[in-house]
Amino acid sequence: MTRFLQPEWFWLLALLPVVLVWRGRRGPVAAVVYPDVGLVRDVARATRSRIGVWTWALALLAAALMIAALARPQRVQSRTETTANGIDIVLGLDVSGSMQALDFLVKDQRVNRIQVVKSVVAKFIEERPDDRIGIVAFAGAPYLVSPITLDHGWLEQNLDRVNVGGTDDGTAIGTAIASCVNHLRATTGKSKVVILLTDGVNNTGKIAPLAAAEAARALGVRIYTIGVGVRGKAPIPVPDDAGHLHVIMAQVDVDEKTLAEVADLTGGRFYRATDTDSLRKIYEQINGLEKSAETVQKFEHSEELYRWALIPALAVLAIWFILQHTRWRRLP
Repeated sequence: MTRFLQPEWFWLLALLPVVLVWRGRRGPVAAVVYPDVGLVRDVARATRSRIGVWTWALALLAAALMIAALARPQRVQSRTETTANGIDIVLGLDVSGSMQALDFLVKDQRVNRIQVVKSVVAKFIEERPDDRIGIVAFAGAPYLVSPITLDHGWLEQNLDRVNVGGTDDGTAIGTAIASCVNHLRATTGKSKVVILLTDGVNNTGKIAPLAAAEAARALGVRIYTIGVGVRGKAPIPVPDDAGHLHVIMAQVDVDEKTLAEVADLTGGRFYRATDTDSLRKIYEQINGLEKSAETVQKFEHSEELYRWALIPALAVLAIWFILQHTRWRRLP
């Protein structure tokens, strides 16, 4: 890369057109006075005479080159080394039947919870390129969607396949937390985080949520919990005996107290998302709280290039001076 350390000198180039205009209006100074121009008309037509008129342009060229030298051109070689210490994150996603509730809106269209969650989580993954991320889905039991990986393209492909009904129904929050923490146990990241999203209460599983949180704290894992869905009743599609779906209003409860205790116990935070915008903002807040440590080292070597302008300027000036006093010398 080439740069000019003192580019303000280039303002002097604006004076050169002024010199051109001034010299044009002034005209050349007469060297010899003749009573009749016819006597020297043939001499004026000579090539040497016409060229001699333009010798002053050499002085202007030399001046322009000197201005470029004063601007201090430099050739810069720079190298930046960035070392990112990413965070190891496991995303726990509730895929129980209640995640089909149609209480979220996207562009004024009712969308079920799992679709909105997947779109928001995909954006969260996209914004953390330096972090190793895994996904655990759970309902009546947890299952691994993706192990912890830096291959976020593959991670998002697996996220896209997540849907409701892949396991026994129910909400095993404690077992899901234990599964997420277990996948972080052997990782080498300096910071380990679980982001658990659910829309229900712990109603199955062999491990209590607070017991799983105690294990997470012992292993240095921080847990952020998100309760998703409206408070009270939500429209949920339910199949009848013939397999046809009917939307009914069903009571949906989120165990906010337990989720808040789990988060507090591990140094995380509890969030409540009742619509699409609030869910997006929650993941944005967590994204801002959990920053990857980054070390930046910059190496720069610069080489002065003013000689490449100054030496030609002096050479042109010398030629101009020699021509002015020899071949195209002006007689007084």
